[in-house]
Amino acid sequence: MYVHVVSRQSKVERSIMVAKMAASIAERGEDAFRKVFKFYKRRKPPPDFSEVIDFSKKSANELVFAAELDHDSLGEEAAYRAGLRPVKDWRAFGLQGYPGFMFISNPFLPGSQQYWVKQCLKTYPQKPNVCNLDMHMPPTETVDIWGKSIDSFQKKGTRDPKTLLEKLRWVTLGYHYNWDTKTYSAEQRSPFPADLHALSRSITAVCGFPGFAAEAGILNYYRSDSSLGIHVDEAELDHTWPLLSFSFGQTAVFLLGGTKRQDPPTAMFTRSGDVMVMSGPSRLLYHAVPCLVSAPTAQPLPLCLGPPPADRAPADGLVQAVTEGDWEVCSRYLLTSRVNMTIRQVLGPGQTFEAAHSGAAGHAKFRRGYDDERSAEATPNSKKSRSGAGHQLH
Repeated sequence: MYVHVVSRQSKVERSIMVAKMAASIAERGEDAFRKVFKFYKRRKPPPDFSEVIDFSKKSANELVFAAELDHDSLGEEAAYRAGLRPVKDWRAFGLQGYPGFMFISNPFLPGSQQYWVKQCLKTYPQKPNVCNLDMHMPPTETVDIWGKSIDSFQKKGTRDPKTLLEKLRWVTLGYHYNWDTKTYSAEQRSPFPADLHALSRSITAVCGFPGFAAEAGILNYYRSDSSLGIHVDEAELDHTWPLLSFSFGQTAVFLLGGTKRQDPPTAMFTRSGDVMVMSGPSRLLYHAVPCLVSAPTAQPLPLCLGPPPADRAPADGLVQAVTEGDWEVCSRYLLTSRVNMTIRQVLGPGQTFEAAHSGAAGHAKFRRGYDDERSAEATPNSKKSRSGAGHQLH
């Protein structure tokens, strides 16, 4: 947990020192992002989190400012049906130096996060969606990941060997991302979940992107020792639409960099219920998740993952009540885990995959190849990349 213990004068001096170091690294052409990534990923000694931005705190940070939202795009009743607080109660922020980036600190109504966690663990891994386990197991073995795991979760004590649910690293929705070619295609596609599309459309409208179509989703499942390698999300054929990211469960450190690996990243905590929107100039920036942050022993699950108030059931709409038995499994899983959903619009209006194979697609393929070469330390071999998790999640 972040605790503000540095005086303002010493913090300014420290910021100046960090800025000088970053400038020196940039002049020498070194991989500044990788240095910061390794700093937060290390375990002995544990990293110092004092410079990590914490949007859940009231204390000011010179990089953080209040972001403007379109309050008229989502009425209170529509927000309630989507399991969201009234837009007037949202706490949304931008970051100096990162135009197009927006951070929304948990806009969910009390109790509604449980529904989305259950969807990520029980519903979305089901066929015809694709997961990492499909890479090395027959379809008959992965058809019911939840059902084959819950008995073990409901038992007390340790579980050995790990359940399929604990071996889950990624799931793809809608247009299925191809980890070998790093592309989408018209052939590899399943119906995108209607509930997640509606939630994504509501939030993007408030952020100034009415008409967003959720066409592809990558769900990443982090265990306590997981990390997400340094990468750029650019396989989508239209980058004018934002990248939308939802986090549930344990807190993680998120790094947001620049257009080059020499640009030092900014570190921030992403907590359960937080939403990030990357649009405009921030849409194609390098980013990564080096580590999860250990939960306090006295409070292993964030309070926001609790049930709805006794006098109010979850919103009568997208969000439905989660049974006690289902939440028992979900909550035990989240004691040491984090789930992240990234939602994308792949195609622009009137755009098709066939027409995009020339021109812009060729340029994107060249950039992806360059990015992969620079990310070699995160993907030691292609087999691990294919069977591990999306975008170098290990």
